[in-house]
Amino acid sequence: MTYRAPLRSLALALKTAGHPALVGQAFAELDEDTVTAVLEAAGAFCESELAPLNRGGDQVGAKYANGKVTAAPGFAAAYQAFVAQGWNSLSADPEFGGQGLTKAMELAVFEMTHAANMAFGLCPMLTQGAIEALALHGTERQKTLILPKLVSGEWTGTMNLTEPQAGTDLAAVTTRAEPDGEGGYRLYGQKIFITWGDHDAADNICHLVLARLPDAPPGVKGISLFLATKRLVDDQGQLGDPNDLRPGSIEHKLGIHGSPTCVMLFEGAKAELVGELNNGLAHMFVMMNAARLQVGVQGVAIAERAFQQALAFAQERKQGRTAWGGDGIFGHPDVRRMLTLMKAKIEAARAICITTGVLADLARLAPTEAERAVAKARQELFTPIAKAWSTDVGVEVASLGVQVHGGMGFIEETGAAQHYRDARIAPIYEGTNGVQAIDLAGRKLGMQDGAVMDALCAEMNQTVRDLKAAAGLEQVGERLDAGVAALERATDWMLAHKGPDALSGATAYLKLAGDVIGGWMLGRQALLVAEGDDAWSKSKAALARVYAGQILAQAPGLADGVMDGGADLESLSAEVLGS
Repeated sequence: MTYRAPLRSLALALKTAGHPALVGQAFAELDEDTVTAVLEAAGAFCESELAPLNRGGDQVGAKYANGKVTAAPGFAAAYQAFVAQGWNSLSADPEFGGQGLTKAMELAVFEMTHAANMAFGLCPMLTQGAIEALALHGTERQKTLILPKLVSGEWTGTMNLTEPQAGTDLAAVTTRAEPDGEGGYRLYGQKIFITWGDHDAADNICHLVLARLPDAPPGVKGISLFLATKRLVDDQGQLGDPNDLRPGSIEHKLGIHGSPTCVMLFEGAKAELVGELNNGLAHMFVMMNAARLQVGVQGVAIAERAFQQALAFAQERKQGRTAWGGDGIFGHPDVRRMLTLMKAKIEAARAICITTGVLADLARLAPTEAERAVAKARQELFTPIAKAWSTDVGVEVASLGVQVHGGMGFIEETGAAQHYRDARIAPIYEGTNGVQAIDLAGRKLGMQDGAVMDALCAEMNQTVRDLKAAAGLEQVGERLDAGVAALERATDWMLAHKGPDALSGATAYLKLAGDVIGGWMLGRQALLVAEGDDAWSKSKAALARVYAGQILAQAPGLADGVMDGGADLESLSAEVLGS
């Protein structure tokens, strides 16, 4: 199954998010023709260079032997082509060799990258996070010698957090950093689940590592962030001897076989401090938040790839007499329902992620401090939703893709199963979706005493009024009205409750927020193209109506579930559940 870049849908998502106005205000040298040209070129590269490697990457995968990792067949050459064409440096600061384009454009390009080949896309994705972390917290030496190499893609970046005893609980990190007496440090310890921790696609790998000094305070307050490179870098930026770090093995995983997930061993590796001592977790959150948004985009991407394959199969597969004509099972109402719901959720998730990217741009570049603060607050609110809701959509759509294929979907040869296997990791890494829900309910919702969510709901209510006044979209307005009311009711309850009750409802609350915001996005898209008389433009109203009937209609009941509290969950002990 080939991949086709959804350029028109990406353009609509950018328009819905306000990207054209952003370009006009903050990027005077960037016009819409250039935006279109960039996306078209990226789409062509992903279709022709990355997508054909996806199946082989799954079947053969990365290999570990003699203490080294070899990338999946064709991946190293494709990576060199990727960086040579400039796709790695889109939004980086020109001071360090970047192109200075918008974060939203970077996300659009990376959606196509991940959809074409998710296992490949993980390598440059993590490098983007390393770039952001060093640009904000790196030393002058790191910004001069390391950062430009990451921006160009000559070197790649990784994020080393997890240890066997310390998954989400980073307070349990035991990797230690010992001063070397020369102003640097030596790292000792083991990290696991390190994506692209070793490979042969680039000359050097820059590991950002959480560790603690021997005299550091216990818990997260004693964690520092360090940079350790695979090969040492001298004061002129030249590569030297191998560092004392290595991959111990690569994991055998459910999916993303082309992405080497390494156990990394630090055996006295030379390292440099990044930022301030004992403030490493805060510094690493720059990289983690960048990765979380990128992972949300991965959810959109794998859903798009699964949808395209399912749609093509449904038009070719002949089974029984169809209600709506045609030879393929696409004529069966339930198959059409699944495909339409897949498409609607993809468009909603894409809009949420791209909007979060535009907000990140505005948080840096809006004309006034007040506007930047408003954008930053909404970006922070959206980030856990973009990550968790979109990756759940990825799994759901990939699962529906298997269902559309029927028994053929359960057979590896069709390729539908690969998308489902690949999608399943995204709700887990970069902070599980449960952690994202806790972040939303426990931190982001309470910003400014709930005013950030209040402002969002007020904006959605304005769209409700616009939809109710638009021919053919009245029902969408009614359902969105009820959805926003449900979200407001659940928000009030969450703000009034703390502890286990709020935590018990956090995941349901995030789903509710994502469902409602997604419906809002689809309604806005339908309004934007309401004047179009072509079939594609008209389809946006139909997609919004299907989403309103299938998803927004459930919002009031979901809000009730949010407010159930945790008493029943607490009462069900492991012994009772296991009996």
